[in-house]
Amino acid sequence: MSESSNSADRGDRGSKTGLPGGKGGRPLGWIPTVAALLTFLIGLSDVLAVFKPTLNEKLHKFNAVAPGALHNVTRTSDVLTGLLLLMLARGLRRRKRRAWQAVLALLAFDILIHFMHFPHMVSVSGIVAIGLLAVLIYRHNDFYAVGDPRSRRTVLPVFLGLVVMDFAIGLGYLAVGPLAGSYSFTQRIQDVLYELVGIYGPVQWAIDQRADFYHLLTSALGAFTLVVTIYLFLRSARPRPRMAAADETKIRELLDRYGDRDSLGYFALRHDKSVIWSPSGKAGICYRVQAGVMLAAGDPLGDPEAWPGAIAEFLGEAARHAWRPAVMGCSELGAEVWCREGDLSALELGDEAIVNVGEFSLSGRPMRNVRQMVNRVAKNGYTAEVRRAGDIPRDELDRIVREADRWRGTHTERGFSMALGRLGARGDEDCVLVTAEQDGVLRAVLAFVPWGTDGLSLDLMRRDKTAQAGLNDFLIVEAIKAAPGLGIKRVSLNFAMFRAALERGERIGAGPVLKAWRGLLVFLSRWFQIESLYKFNAKFSPVWEPRFFVYPGGRDAPRIALAALEAEAFLVWPKLEVKRAARRAARRLRGYRPRRRIPVPPGANAG
Repeated sequence: MSESSNSADRGDRGSKTGLPGGKGGRPLGWIPTVAALLTFLIGLSDVLAVFKPTLNEKLHKFNAVAPGALHNVTRTSDVLTGLLLLMLARGLRRRKRRAWQAVLALLAFDILIHFMHFPHMVSVSGIVAIGLLAVLIYRHNDFYAVGDPRSRRTVLPVFLGLVVMDFAIGLGYLAVGPLAGSYSFTQRIQDVLYELVGIYGPVQWAIDQRADFYHLLTSALGAFTLVVTIYLFLRSARPRPRMAAADETKIRELLDRYGDRDSLGYFALRHDKSVIWSPSGKAGICYRVQAGVMLAAGDPLGDPEAWPGAIAEFLGEAARHAWRPAVMGCSELGAEVWCREGDLSALELGDEAIVNVGEFSLSGRPMRNVRQMVNRVAKNGYTAEVRRAGDIPRDELDRIVREADRWRGTHTERGFSMALGRLGARGDEDCVLVTAEQDGVLRAVLAFVPWGTDGLSLDLMRRDKTAQAGLNDFLIVEAIKAAPGLGIKRVSLNFAMFRAALERGERIGAGPVLKAWRGLLVFLSRWFQIESLYKFNAKFSPVWEPRFFVYPGGRDAPRIALAALEAEAFLVWPKLEVKRAARRAARRLRGYRPRRRIPVPPGANAG
């Protein structure tokens, strides 16, 4: 490339953030947060106002201005407006332009409704709404972010949330009464359910005006929930960005030229990542958007001289969508470039264990435990085979994949920054599989991805739960022994989070703060593999290479950390299996009874 392309790749320090200027300068960070909070409070006030027992009497003082039926309509509109404001508050906090436009319209409508309720006075909520409307109009450039890629995954949470709100509002209004009798909680639940679908329930009211408003309110809530759900379900869903075939080809070309720089480079080929390129195309950054965080992994791909241009494009895209940028597991050089070009902060996240093949040996006292474990596994009849994936027959490779999937303890596939997320796929012929068999039965598999032309990076370790302990140690040692025959000089093992703190915290003379931090990490190791991975890696006497976590600042750290845990699948939110539940319900209605499955003996699918 010419000098002009290199200068373009260096980026423009004055426009790195990509943030549009607000009224009178840069956008103010606190404006969206305060505006979202006030929007939420106004919406909550509109919803809660319906429970005030005296409001109905106050409204009917103005029957000469507006009849009771009109009051019921305006009060119902007030509640629906409040629900919409509650739903839009989060988008306003994230600077979303469409949320800003919708809130403007709703606030104007809300102010009009308040004046219809109180023609001779202005409520506190109305004053706040007027002030907020003025501020939102004046600071309109603070809300610049385009919408996120649409997905129908939000339909179910929104529907359930609205249903909960509908029942809360209906039961709350029944609680303020007055009712023409005593009704149990079950009867009230039944009544709200009937009213939401437009059917009169068993509850009778003592005042007709209250009954009329209750019937109108619940019917409107039911219709509102239905319309919002149908809209979210039927709107054209823009597919989430995924890596195109041309992008994958370009990434592989960059890995061929620069792949030896970063052991995590090959993981950029995960199918659930997107890629953004520098202006010259000499560098790229693979990422995923998780909970409003634009999360990259490892160092940028390609020529380090072109990294600034890719980083500028990455930060500009994050600013355009109001995503928070972050990087997981980059090297020290990568962290320096990210912090310099993006005005970001870096935190040492842990260390990567790298074994130099030429220096590895099982002899000596430090390797005693590994040597004993490997010998014990070998004496029990286990044998290992180390092969490139492209050298394994397809039938055998498919069998290995099936067994590896069967050994997986959960359907959730962990990993984002340091896992490929697949095994035996076409295009991954240069990956290395290490298999262990006992009496002809497959018992464990290790997978390594290429690290340039002379390295391997550990991807996954899976084994039969009934296999002998120490089998993974045996396979790693066998992989290192076979590495010279494959042209491999270095092998990257697992990543050990906070390794330095764990190591220094157990030394004599460690301070109370360091000991307390190590104690917390050991406690968290009950749920996360923190201490166990460190000890497992340390057995092989590796060279420790630090890895860093890059983020905008301390205020965003908790949110970004949560998004990173979700991306790595260490934090998995419960999901409703709607399709599976629907199939079971349909089978019950049809009286369908599935046939009993005949158990297949172990090893029947072998070969």
